Amino acid sequence: MNTLFLIIKREFIAKVRNKSFIVMTFLSPLLFVGIAVLVGYLSTMNKDKATEIAIHDEAGYLKNNFKNDKNTHYTDLSSMSFAAAKDTALNSYEGLLYIPKVDSLEILKDKVEYISESSASLDFIGDVEKVVDSVLTSNNFKKLGLDESKIENAKANSTLKLSKFSGEESLKGLNEIKVFIGGLMGYLIMMFIIVYGNFVMRSVIEEKTNRIIEIIISSVKPFQLMMGKIIGNSFAGILQFAIWLVVGLILMFVAQNIFGLQMSSTASVSPEMIETAQQSVGMAKVQMYFNEILNLPLLLMLVCFILYFIGGYFLYSSLYAAIGAAVDSETDSQQFLLPIILPLILGVYIGFFTVINDPHGTVATIFSIIPFTSPIVMLMRVPFLGPEHYWQLILSIIILFATFVFVVWFAAKIYRVGILMYGKKPTWKELFKWLKY
Repeated sequence: MNTLFLIIKREFIAKVRNKSFIVMTFLSPLLFVGIAVLVGYLSTMNKDKATEIAIHDEAGYLKNNFKNDKNTHYTDLSSMSFAAAKDTALNSYEGLLYIPKVDSLEILKDKVEYISESSASLDFIGDVEKVVDSVLTSNNFKKLGLDESKIENAKANSTLKLSKFSGEESLKGLNEIKVFIGGLMGYLIMMFIIVYGNFVMRSVIEEKTNRIIEIIISSVKPFQLMMGKIIGNSFAGILQFAIWLVVGLILMFVAQNIFGLQMSSTASVSPEMIETAQQSVGMAKVQMYFNEILNLPLLLMLVCFILYFIGGYFLYSSLYAAIGAAVDSETDSQQFLLPIILPLILGVYIGFFTVINDPHGTVATIFSIIPFTSPIVMLMRVPFLGPEHYWQLILSIIILFATFVFVVWFAAKIYRVGILMYGKKPTWKELFKWLKY
């Protein structure tokens, strides 16, 4: 046990003293925030500049129906000839909207043309089609002797009210929010497994290539060395996540003070907030969504995240360590990595495409119990689980850790043989042979 502790300590210290580890630990949250701010800023840069569009309406059917807005500015060039308007639009405008003269408006539905060197955006095409459809529809109403104003007034817009059996108001999109939160935790676990699993594999390959491993295993059992590397790297990763959490809470605190969002669902609402909510329904909705998030089983989600974090990482890292012991270079490891990564990717797709529509369906339930996908799929299901589903959660965790014990035994046999194998690229067949040694 003392030997295992020394190996864990050595791996942990070697990792946290690495300059790249220190830099990325403190810069990653700031980089994520900075990228989000930059993307938001870039997306609004061109909004102040409207797109200039020229119109050439030969009969004046539609030109008065196109209204300028903050995104698009229309200029009427109908007084020119079509050729002159086309030349002018080519040099001074984004494009030319051409409405030809026709015998009847019914024919116009397929004759409106937009001429431009670059492709038009879907929003612009939709706006033009709406204007044309509106004019043609009004014309059809008149031909049929229908009163358009009465038809418009007769239209009804319904809004489905959502509520719980307790009488509390519910909100749209809560399922998507729950899946997003669970998916975010599952995605963090997947990225942790891939990143730190590769660290374990590279560490083994490096020591094996430098022949340091031959000296180490003269006094340490291969199993202890493998477990020391896995646990030492996991502690480094947990430390990194803890620092990210602290930085995230600080950023959340800053966001709270800037935007005035209450961090407690039971907090009293100030008069200023009431006034703001009356003036802006959006802020009230944001607060309601925020309260709904706080009403989720956050403690259970945190506990599950930790358990699946540990179980999933140990499960996959033992395989990464076995691969590192079996090969002589990272290039040789590629053929073995794909079968390891595929279940993680499958878990992400299964989670997002099944849990969001049917969190307790057969597919979601099965893949939340299968140990190689449960760290992702079950975390997406946790926000939806009631007491009647807790047996599935307990069963999933038990199977995950039981599989981990089996895979560690399985990987240790490969690790024990492969750690001293040099100069030959192993195949899947040879790996299975090593299990019998």
